Amino acid sequence: MSFNRYAKTIPEAAPPLRRPDNNRADDAATYIPSDGLVTAVNVALALGKPLLVTGEPGTGKTQLAWHIARFFDLGKPIEFNAQTTSSAKDLFYRYDALGHFQYTQTQKKLLTPDEIEELFIHYEALGKAIRDTLNDPAHKPRVVLIDEIDKAPRDLPNDVLAAIDQLRFDVPEIRKKFPAADQPALTADQRPIIVLTSNSEKNLPDAFLRRVVYYNIEFPGPPALLEILKAKTQNFSDGDLEAIIAHFNLLRNPEFVKLRKKPATAELIFWAELLPQIGFDPRRLARLEDLGGDEQKKLLSSYTVLAKTKEDHDALRRVLYPDEE
Repeated sequence: MSFNRYAKTIPEAAPPLRRPDNNRADDAATYIPSDGLVTAVNVALALGKPLLVTGEPGTGKTQLAWHIARFFDLGKPIEFNAQTTSSAKDLFYRYDALGHFQYTQTQKKLLTPDEIEELFIHYEALGKAIRDTLNDPAHKPRVVLIDEIDKAPRDLPNDVLAAIDQLRFDVPEIRKKFPAADQPALTADQRPIIVLTSNSEKNLPDAFLRRVVYYNIEFPGPPALLEILKAKTQNFSDGDLEAIIAHFNLLRNPEFVKLRKKPATAELIFWAELLPQIGFDPRRLARLEDLGGDEQKKLLSSYTVLAKTKEDHDALRRVLYPDEE
């Protein structure tokens, strides 16, 4: 497999003030990986290792898995959202013990293992990926996204890698093994493509880090942001987009305004799409002091996309109304 950039024709934008048919901000077809990220994906694919991606929230870590799956025509990624209570078993399946117990209290029929499996066993990301390939050896490998691995208990990352290395699991509740005794183990070409994300909320174990390919998505500079907005938005001139990016970067600058949570790339895309819908001319962002009262109100209303706390919204309001106490 080789992961490279590709060109795609962008569909026409939806009419103003109407919900677009497709959310272009989350469209994997318009995802633009950096050269460094392309290299990291290629290395992970070549070595058959999981790819760990870090970076600010909103910089495209999760969407990378969708882009890889679309690029290689592997179907939708299978997602596992790590929680503080997650265990390695949760990567494979969940057993609805309470539901099974309630059934036995109200029903006389004894269930077969296959019936228990159908009613009370719910296969999760890695379990689904393994079962799909075992059931159809010609099946293409699946992309498995393990999101926010840093939220999980400290032992889970190492347990995850052990599970990925073995690519086998047992479901003792129905006395089943995957692969079964008469099934061959998955080959290297059948291994799922694993993408793990982390917001770096806590340090991951060294043993885990030694066994993954790592890449940190840096916040894009103005040229990269311009390329992203060209792919994700429509009906803007380069000058309009440059004005939007300049103002956006100004709002991210703590020397200009201090925000508890800086807006990220995802917010930039949504904000850029919003401005023409509320009738605000992006070229007016260059000189805020010249804005009329109606323009100030429109721009302030658009800041609800960028500010996610009352404190940050108040800080952005002071950008437009510096004389207010």
